[in-house]
Parts: sequence; C-alpha cells; structure tokens
Amino acid sequence: MKKLRIALLHLLPIAGDINRNQKLIEKGVKLAADKHVDWIITPELAVSGLQFSQKIGTKWINHQPDEWMINFFSLVKSINTNVFLGCPERSEDGELYNSVFVINRNGKLIGKQRKITNIIDDWSTSGDFIEPIDIENVKIGVLICADAYNKNIADTLYSKGAEILVAPSAWGPGVCGPKGEWEQRSLDTGLCLFVCNRTGEDETVTFWEAESQIIKNGKRLLSHKSKQSAILTFDWDLDKMDLISHDFEVEYIS
Repeated sequence: MKKLRIALLHLLPIAGDINRNQKLIEKGVKLAADKHVDWIITPELAVSGLQFSQKIGTKWINHQPDEWMINFFSLVKSINTNVFLGCPERSEDGELYNSVFVINRNGKLIGKQRKITNIIDDWSTSGDFIEPIDIENVKIGVLICADAYNKNIADTLYSKGAEILVAPSAWGPGVCGPKGEWEQRSLDTGLCLFVCNRTGEDETVTFWEAESQIIKNGKRLLSHKSKQSAILTFDWDLDKMDLISHDFEVEYIS
C-alpha cells in the first residue's frame, strides 16, 4: 500500500495582517511537520485573508517569490514535506492574481495555479492556465475556492490527467455559500477532493461554520469546522484512492 499522510491547515487568518498570517502559517507548517506528513495544504489567500484589499489595498503585493516566500522555501526544505500555499502575487506585467504555490521537499517551486473564477476578490485578474501539478508522481489538480463552482475547470484538470483534486478555499455558508459543488465535482470527474477551508471572518464574509472536507464519489468522508486554527491530519491510500483514517487527527493552534 502506498500511503500519503496529509495535513490541512484550517486557519484563522486576519484580513490585511500579513505579518501575523505569515507567522501563523509558519507555526502551522512546523507543527504539521512533526506529524511526518507528505503534504501540507493551506486555505485560499492564507497569507492575506480574503478581503484584505479593503484594509490595506494592493500595492504591497509582490512578484513571487518575494523575500518572505524565499525564506518559506527554506523552511519547507528543512521539514522535508510538500506545501500548497495560498498567496496573492503580482506578475511581471503588473497584473494581480489569487494564486496557490506548490513547493516540494527540496524547497523548490514546482508549480502554481492562478484562480480563474473571481467573484468576491475583484482586485485580481482571472488566470488562464489550467494544468495538473506533479508531486512525487501524483498529478494534482488545484481548484481555488469558486473554481469548483461549475464543472469546466475540474473537467479540464481531469482530462489532463489529474488523479486528485485539492481545493484551497475561503468559502463559508450563507447566500453564496457552497451548496454541493465540491461533491458534484467529485462525481463529475470520479476523483477524490480534499477541501482545505478556513475559519474566522473578514469584512463582509464569515467562516465560523466553514468546513474542511474529504470527499469521494460525491460523499463527505470527513468534515471539520472550528472557532480557532487547527491542523487536520489524515492518511490516504494512493493505490485504492481511499481514506485510511476514520477521522481527522485534530491539533488546535494557540
């Protein structure tokens, strides 16, 4: 049996408090590494919070990797794991993107996905590149939050060979909350889907009831919500593409 051990960082970022959020990510990553995980996944825009632009604008957004991310690469290398990091970026031509960066065990950036479906994050440009990212011979399709809203992006990732879908998200319940989209993308593609959501609240959106989930065949196998940041660890059978763990191992971050 080929086993993956995965940690979802179900975090409580503060919109616009970049330094605080970066320290929270670093702490979560270090604690997760103690559990000997293969992957660590953060929520959408873990570095900035979702509605940061209303507090601090966008001029601070850098071309990546910036100084902090380069140091983060070194941290990832030192703990010998792979990390999915949600962070805004500025392209060389000045466009802004809501992105997820994938960093391997050697501290190298091996891929990124730019969010395509921009609904609430009106500061960002829609990405136009959809491609699975190969992590140690497993092809991962990244669906950033609302990119799971319809079937097109997931179907494209599947057609290009994705074997697992990962959804870093900041998507809480409410009028525009998730209503079975993740389950449906799992059914559409036949792929399992790992949702790393968040908690807390931003300017006009609350996430206290938002859930991180493990989904297969349209069914939630595991789910977690909490009022504070947590590390959710589980084991996955890559051969059977099925859950090994009966529940998340939960460690709260103080």
